[in-house]
Amino acid sequence: MSTSSFAIELPPHLLARARNGDVHAFEEIYRLFERPVYTLAWRLLNDADEAQETLHDAMLRLFQKLSQFRDEAPFWSWLRQIAVNEALMRLRRRRLIDYTDVLPELVDERTPAALLERHDLAQALAQLPAITRSVVWLFHVEGYSHQEIAQQFGKTESFSKSQLARGTQKLRGLLAPHPEGLAHVGYV
Repeated sequence: MSTSSFAIELPPHLLARARNGDVHAFEEIYRLFERPVYTLAWRLLNDADEAQETLHDAMLRLFQKLSQFRDEAPFWSWLRQIAVNEALMRLRRRRLIDYTDVLPELVDERTPAALLERHDLAQALAQLPAITRSVVWLFHVEGYSHQEIAQQFGKTESFSKSQLARGTQKLRGLLAPHPEGLAHVGYV
């Protein structure tokens, strides 16, 4: 899995205190990871209330499973996995996802052409089925491997690859240059 923009190191003494049941250590961990967990959940769910609930659920699950954390991988990677699982459970319940406003890091927003491209990409993503959108997002933005995506959905790597291929093909078709130029979106 690629490194997230929120690669936060957890001090070993804080982890040890939390494992020993120190409530103040749990609070420090919560504060340390609150923003990145919320941001990840919001990007997957595009709903502030659901992202907040996902944050709370993920942190509760973290505290319940803290004794299972092994120091073989970075703590943030482990917590991130918990947060993604919680967000995907909400997504499955909701069966709906809208990426209209969650793509700022994919396109440089400073130029009018980039703003149009971002808007077009968001609209194209919104037309994909929810599962396909999730696979595309997890692979391209979150940096998950096909194996990791397959594990998230309880499917095979072939499932992830085929969803990504379908999504990519559909996005290419939706984003292909229009013969009439920008007239199709009212800019000309």
